[in-house]
Amino acid sequence: MESVKKIEPQELTVSEEGKNIAMISYLTIIGLIIAFIQNGEKKDPFAAYHIRQSIGLAIVGLGISVVGMVPILGWILSFVAFFLVVYMWVIGLMNAVNKRQKPLPFLGKKFEEWFESVG
Repeated sequence: MESVKKIEPQELTVSEEGKNIAMISYLTIIGLIIAFIQNGEKKDPFAAYHIRQSIGLAIVGLGISVVGMVPILGWILSFVAFFLVVYMWVIGLMNAVNKRQKPLPFLGKKFEEWFESVG
């Protein structure tokens, strides 16, 4: 019987500075701006990826705020959407901490497309 060799997933080579910038990008809008400025001259691809994901989250959050201004139906939709955004934010932050370059659930692939030139 042949032995089955287990293949380990490739580790992404990420600098500590890139990881830190990626984590900062998820900490409020001010953190996103700081991360964008810090990555401006260094152009770390890992940090840029997470900056793009965070920009998408910020825009979705802004959209939810606008929808929340509509009485009753808007309040209900924004209440549910708020928890989805918090869930995506936690996943994004954990991906940055664990050096994973993985799209956010639900909209991460779209954020990759929409903001590919940012970062």
